[in-house]
Amino acid sequence: MPLPPDAEHLAVLAVGGDPASLDALLQAIHPEVLRRCGRFLPNRQDAEEAAQDVLLQVAQNITTFEKRSRFSTWLHTVVTNCARQKYRELKRRWAELPLAIEAVYPPEPRNTSVIAGHRVDLLEALDRLERDYPSLALPLIYRDICHMSYAEIAERTELPLGTVKSRISAARRHVREWLA
Repeated sequence: MPLPPDAEHLAVLAVGGDPASLDALLQAIHPEVLRRCGRFLPNRQDAEEAAQDVLLQVAQNITTFEKRSRFSTWLHTVVTNCARQKYRELKRRWAELPLAIEAVYPPEPRNTSVIAGHRVDLLEALDRLERDYPSLALPLIYRDICHMSYAEIAERTELPLGTVKSRISAARRHVREWLA
């Protein structure tokens, strides 16, 4: 489900300072933002928290959208950053929990957040990729998690198309190795 067709137009009006357009934009993009956050965070509550963070970031930073690319491409970056930040926050909170709580209330995989869930290995691999090979992480996230086209990634990262493809290929090799 892509963004509503009027999202691009509403974004342009919101950048110009129209508060009604900003409100309409936030309402229009909310379902898609939640779906995209769910790609990173399979627990519904975690995805909803990240989606709220995205909407807040869009509202606060809409003027940084320079209209050099499509609004949907700019939004991918905001979603990616907020969802990964939410994951790191959850991971930090999980690490701070006393072990006694876990002993009394063992995690139930169907109901727990991503920290005890099934995507933790992938998110850990992405963190490692970002730490060890920072130039490879964002193209891989845009392609394999956000499902952006190679052309959109090249436009967003301001890299040649061939460079984008080679970085994604190299990133996949590393992640596959770490997940094996």
